[in-house]
Amino acid sequence: MSLDPSTMTDAQKTDHIRKTILEEGRALRRRHPWLEKHQNLIGASIMVVSLLGMITSGTLYVMDIIPWWLCIPVTAIFASFIHELEHDLIHLMYFKNRPRVNSLMLAVGWLARASTVSPFVRRNLHLHHHKYSGTESDLEERGITNGERWGLRRLLMTGDNMMAVLMRPLTMQRAVKAYIRSQKPESRGEVQKMRIQQLLAYAPLGNLYYLLFHGWIAIHVVLFSAQVVGSPITLTGEFASALGILNTFAVVYMLPSFLRTFCLHFISSNIHYYGDVEARNVMQQCQVLNPWWLVPMQAFCFNFGSTHAIHHFAVREPFYIRQWTAPAAHKVMKEMGVRFNDYGTFIRGNRFYQQSVSSESRTA
Repeated sequence: MSLDPSTMTDAQKTDHIRKTILEEGRALRRRHPWLEKHQNLIGASIMVVSLLGMITSGTLYVMDIIPWWLCIPVTAIFASFIHELEHDLIHLMYFKNRPRVNSLMLAVGWLARASTVSPFVRRNLHLHHHKYSGTESDLEERGITNGERWGLRRLLMTGDNMMAVLMRPLTMQRAVKAYIRSQKPESRGEVQKMRIQQLLAYAPLGNLYYLLFHGWIAIHVVLFSAQVVGSPITLTGEFASALGILNTFAVVYMLPSFLRTFCLHFISSNIHYYGDVEARNVMQQCQVLNPWWLVPMQAFCFNFGSTHAIHHFAVREPFYIRQWTAPAAHKVMKEMGVRFNDYGTFIRGNRFYQQSVSSESRTA
């Protein structure tokens, strides 16, 4: 029996899409029983292979076998697999009944991508994001610039989580307060505990990463500026040796992290809507963003723009299953009216409707 979307509510559309996606996943597992039987093993294998890929790529660069311009994207691609794995671990798709193993994988994944917020802090943020995506308290998406007007300022914040905080402190303070209010804390002590948790969300790995990354950039800006004005600075001895080590670390770790983060945040912050959406209305939370010109960016976030909206409808499907069932999912999503390639989001500041960005966003 065919359904008429024009007579259906958003809740009915959401339910139909979810059931269709889940049935497609079940059919896939019936054809390939190993997908369900060995889901934990698949997750662990992805982690191990990705880590070995990152280590091998960096080692080949250090041994002068591959150039920097190959090491950076290859390492970033392997790191993107780990990011998707972390996301699924947050949803307990692997080792649900073995929390220590789940936590160990989260910790190892964070070590491989220290530019991110702690996954143990992110778990609560992300689960809240699913309930209140696009609303004032959606701290996870606000943190990666969702809802901001596009321009040079947002571009600078897109690949650098710390800059995204430092360049709009009042906006992030409001977002943190809204998030804490939404958790309905029962005491001032609980409020204070949540404030401290958000303040230390990047500690210790993220803080160390950004200290080294920003320090590395500052050093090269100074050296380049001195060269331009005709007073070059020559580093010798321990300083030259330390910079050499930092340069190598930048190629094998920091720049791949920046590349992966920029691509993921550019796509994620523009597939999600913000500011004028209904809480818990999945039809208004995401669009599918998969034009040909985004293929280079999609390569560094496992086709996130094409498949992440599927996740909002069927939360417990692993990332590789979402990719596998995407054709069927896209078909029913398009039939039910989910937006595809809504480029207007770039000029609307990610608002769902055809209205300008609010004055709050302009002054934040």
